[in-house]
Amino acid sequence: MGDVGKSDIVRHFGLSVDQRPALRELLRQLEAEGVVARSGRRRARDAQKLPEMAVVEVFGTDPDGDPLARPVQWEGQGRPPLIYMRPERPGQPALAPGERVLARLRPMGGDKYDGRTFKRLGGAAPTRVLGIFQRGRLVPVDKRQKSGWTVPAGEEHGAEPGELVVAEPIAHIGLGLRPVRVVERLGRMDAPRAVSMICIHQHGIPEAFSADSLREAEAAGPADLTGREDLRDIPLVTIDGEDARDFDDAVWAVPEGDGWRVMVAIADVAHYVRGGSALDDQARIRGNSVYFPDRVVPMLPEALSNGWCSLKPGENRGCLFVDMRFDSGGHKTAHRFGRGLMRSAARLTYEAVQEARERDEMAETIGPLYGAFSALLAAREARGTLELDLPERRVLLDEDGKVHGVAPRARLDSHRLIEEFMVAANVCAAETLEKTHQPCMYRVHDRPSDEKLEGLRQFLDSFDLDLPAAGELRPRHFADVLERTKDLPEARLVHEAVLRGQSQAAYSPDNIGHFGLALPRYAHFTSPIRRYADLLVHRALIAGLKLGPEGIPPADVADFADIGERITRAERRAAAAERDAVERYLAGFMATRIGNMFAARISGVTRFGLFVTVDENGASGIVPLSSLPDDRWIHEEAERRLSGRNTRLVFSLGQAVEVRLAEAAPLTGGLVFHLMQGAPPPCGAKRR
Repeated sequence: MGDVGKSDIVRHFGLSVDQRPALRELLRQLEAEGVVARSGRRRARDAQKLPEMAVVEVFGTDPDGDPLARPVQWEGQGRPPLIYMRPERPGQPALAPGERVLARLRPMGGDKYDGRTFKRLGGAAPTRVLGIFQRGRLVPVDKRQKSGWTVPAGEEHGAEPGELVVAEPIAHIGLGLRPVRVVERLGRMDAPRAVSMICIHQHGIPEAFSADSLREAEAAGPADLTGREDLRDIPLVTIDGEDARDFDDAVWAVPEGDGWRVMVAIADVAHYVRGGSALDDQARIRGNSVYFPDRVVPMLPEALSNGWCSLKPGENRGCLFVDMRFDSGGHKTAHRFGRGLMRSAARLTYEAVQEARERDEMAETIGPLYGAFSALLAAREARGTLELDLPERRVLLDEDGKVHGVAPRARLDSHRLIEEFMVAANVCAAETLEKTHQPCMYRVHDRPSDEKLEGLRQFLDSFDLDLPAAGELRPRHFADVLERTKDLPEARLVHEAVLRGQSQAAYSPDNIGHFGLALPRYAHFTSPIRRYADLLVHRALIAGLKLGPEGIPPADVADFADIGERITRAERRAAAAERDAVERYLAGFMATRIGNMFAARISGVTRFGLFVTVDENGASGIVPLSSLPDDRWIHEEAERRLSGRNTRLVFSLGQAVEVRLAEAAPLTGGLVFHLMQGAPPPCGAKRR
C-alpha cells in the first residue's frame, strides 16, 4: 500500500458522508496501534513500509564498501528496514557513517530498500577523505574515487607533499573539484606501516582505546582458585601460528575406552571484561580484532590480550573449559562446562606439531590429539560439510616494513586438528545455552540464495555439472562438485565460484543452523580475546551454569538482535580491510616488476574487459577492453566470455593466459595488465 488520503478511501469504497466520521476514528485507532503512519497532513501509509522519500542515516558499509543506512524516523514494529545506498557519482566523496541524506527509496523485498541520494544533509560524523597531499591538491587512496580535491592555501595545516593525510570537505558554491581542509597528518606514504594505516582509516577501524578502558586493563591481576576447578596438573597446550601473540585456546586429549576424552580450555575474558564497563564498551565498538601483515588492531588492550587473557606457558590463567567425550566414530556422547585455573604446558606452533607428528616425537602429547582428530574428522566427513581449499596469501615483510615476498599459507593437518576441536566446543556451547534457556548469539549460515545459485549453475554448466533443486541442496553436493573438478586446470576458479555462490555467515540470536558445517546449531565460544560474540557466549554460559556473577546484562539481552547485526558488520568491515591491505601490499610488490610477463588465469569477464589472477602470487588486476586487439568484442554473459567478431579470438573464464604488467598503483591497490594473446610481445619484456 502506498500513501493514501481519506478521500482516496472514500472513493474506493464508496463511503457516504455519514460514514466519514467512523473512518476518521478508525484511522486514529490504526495510527495509535502503529498499523498506519501519517504521511503529510492528510495522508497515511502502511507503518511497516517506508515512503518514497525519507531521511536516512548511514551506519556502516557492506562487503563491497557501499554505504548501509537506516531511516531516521521509524514508526513500524520491530527493527527498522535496511537501506542499501547506491554508489554516488565518480569523484563524489563517499557517504560516511553518521551522515544523513534525503534519499529516494525503492523496495527490494522483505525489509530491504534500494536508496539513491537526493540531497546530503550532513550529520553527526562529517565525511572524511583519506589521501596523499600534493601542493594544492589531495589525491584519494580509494580506487572507487576517480578525481581529487583541492586544498586551498591556509588549509594545509603543516602537511607536506607526499604525506598521507585525513581531510574534511569545506562548504563551497559552484562546480569543479571540492575543497577540503587537512585535519590529521599520518606520515609519509612510503613509510613502513603506511598501508595498514590507510586501511585502518579508510574502513573506519577503531584503533585508540579510551583512557578509562586502559585504566581498567592495567588494573587487572591474576585469577585465583576461588570458584574454579584446579586444572594445573592437566598438560594442556596451545597450538597457534608462529607469529601469534595472544593464545586464547588450549587443548588436551587422552584415549578413554573405545573413544576419546578431549578438553578445550579458553581464556576467561568475562572475568576481566564485565558488562557495562569501559572495556566492554570498547570491545563492542570494535567487534573483533583486525589482522594486517604488519600489525594487529586488537579488540582488547594489550595488558589483557597479550597479558592476563593470554594462556602463556608456565603461568596460571583463569579459563572456561569444556570436557568432551567421543566414541570411536567421533560422535559426542557427553560434555561438561566448567570454570578453571590452568597452566599451559607448552606453546606449540602448527609447523612444530606437524613435524613432531611426522617424526613420531612428543608422542605422549601429540599422539592422543591426532587420534581424537581422526575420529572427529570421520564424523565430519560422514556429516558432509563444505570444505573450500582456497590458499591464503601471506605477505612477507622485511625489518623496514617492505614486502620481500608473497607466499601461500600452508594448510596442515595440525590446522585442521585445532579447527575440529574448536567446532566441537562451539557446538557444545550452543547446546548448553539452549538447555539452560539462556540467550545465544548463534553463528548462522544460510543456504545459498536462489539468485546466487542460478549464477553458479550457469558457471557449472560449462563443466557439464549440475546441482540439485534448492530444497534438496546439501553441503555434500558442493563437495561432490569440488571432487569432480579437483584435477582440472580450472579447479581454483571452481572453488572461488562455489565460495561466491554461498551466503555469508552472520551472528544472530535467531537460529537457522550452519549450512556450510551441516550443523543444526553452532555458536562461537573459542576466541573471546578477539571476537565479541564469543564473550557474549561466555557470559551466557556463566549465567546458565551459575559459574559466577559475570552474566549478560538485561539491557543487552533485550538488544541481542541489534548487537548481532553490529558485530556482523564489524566482522565484514575487518575482512574487507584485511583484503584491502593484502591487495595494496601486493600492488607495491608488483610495482617493481612493471613490464614483466606472468602466467595467469582469467578470473572475471565483463563487458569492459577482463580480470586476471597471477599464478605466482595471486595478484589480481584488470585487462581493459581498450588494450585488447582492435575488434568488435561481444560479451557473452551466460558463457562468461568475450568473443572477437573479426579476430575470432575468445577469452573465457578460467582460461590460461600470459599477461604483461602495464601499471601498478600501490596507493589504491590497482593493477593493470595487457594480454599477450593476439599481440606481439614488447621488446625487452622479461618472462616470469
